[in-house]
Formats: sequence, structure tokens, C-alpha cells
Amino acid sequence: MRSIAQLKPWCLAALVTAALPGAGAKAQEFYDQSLFGTVLLEKFEWKREGGRNGYEWDGQAWYGSDYNKVWLKTEGFWDGRTKQLENAELQVLYSRLLTYYFDLQIGVRHNFRPDPSRTYGVIGIQGLAPGFFEVDTQAFISEEGDISGRLNASYDLLITNRLILQPRIDINVSANRVPELGIGRGITDLEVGARLRYEFTRQFAPYIGVTWEPKVGETASIARREGNPTSTVYFVGGLRVWF
Repeated sequence: MRSIAQLKPWCLAALVTAALPGAGAKAQEFYDQSLFGTVLLEKFEWKREGGRNGYEWDGQAWYGSDYNKVWLKTEGFWDGRTKQLENAELQVLYSRLLTYYFDLQIGVRHNFRPDPSRTYGVIGIQGLAPGFFEVDTQAFISEEGDISGRLNASYDLLITNRLILQPRIDINVSANRVPELGIGRGITDLEVGARLRYEFTRQFAPYIGVTWEPKVGETASIARREGNPTSTVYFVGGLRVWF
């Protein structure tokens, strides 16, 4: 039989936890309040449609405990034809654990592009829905009082341990007409796509894919009147990285 001195440190910790009343609960509380963080660049991609090239990013970072976190979210699109940013936004959010799978998030979003820029209040829920769908749903109210919303949902389908197909859908809706931003009332636009990535490591995964991005309803009518396309299919290639 081994002496106490020969036991591994984690074994000693387990013995202390079992022997002392309340020690297990205190240890669990300690780990729940530990601070840690992650940066995830979900999309960093080149997009091509006909003779049009563009570059898109979609990333998020968080830091905090299991119960309370601060989140940063950003996304945008740089148009290679016009050589300028078409969309760019940043969100700063406070997140509170609601259930084992979902967080409630509130904060501020600022759109740098398109012009005119806008600042929004944000409330949303992010987490893992039944069936292991990643879901991020948000409601916004702008400084002008315009109300809108967004739903992002994706699913990772493992073909092998390293080869993963990710279908994804993004839906934007608006309760108001915002003509200066080319937005109508109702569902405004969608992005439906699939990306096939290969994970050399969990932290580094190049991918290829295709996305369909139609404008719909009143927003499509506004785009038509202004001579802009109402539906675009992009072929994409990019990187998904996290650390």
C-alpha cells in the first residue's frame, strides 16, 4: 500500500474533498467562478460571385466565469469591386447564464457601415438548442427607435473526426422601414449556406463552401428600384480559428 507521501497531488485533493464536509461544494464554487476566455473567428473568408470578389469576417470573443461574461462580437464585408467596407459592426455585451445551455446577453451594437452609422441597444439569447444546433438570436432598438432582429443557427455534421460540414442560416428582420439604409419592413434578407472544413487541429481549420444571399420582401423591392441585385450566390474559401 502506498504511503500518503507517495500519492499524486490530485489524489490528495480528492481525499481532502471527500473527507471534509462541504469541501466538494466549495471546490465546485471555486471552479464556477474561475475566469477564462476564448477568441473565435468563425468566418474569415474570400467570397466570389461572377467577377465580384469580397472578403467577410465574423468573430467573437468572451472572458469571464461560467455565470458572468463579457462578449465582443464583430462582423463585416469588404467589397473588392468598390474597394470599401460595405458592412461593419461591433457589439459589446454582458452575458449571464440562464440554463446549462443558454446565456442571456444585453449590451450595445454600433454599425460603422453602411452610412449613416447607427447605434443599437441589444438583448439576445445564445446557446446550444436541442439537437446540438448553435443558436444566436438578438433583438435591436436603434437610436432612432427602429426595431429589428437577427437569428443565426448552425450545425456541425461530422463526416470524419476532422472533416466537418456546417450548414448555416442567418435571418434578418425589421419592424420598421428604414429607407436611408435600404431596409423594408418584415424579413429583409437571408444567408443560407454550407461550409466544409478540415480541422488540422481544433484551433485551425480551412474551409470551402457556397452561400445564397437573397433580399426579400420590401427590402428586395427597394434594391430593385435602386438597380442593385436582389439575390447573390457566392463561392467561399476561408479559415476558422480559435484560441
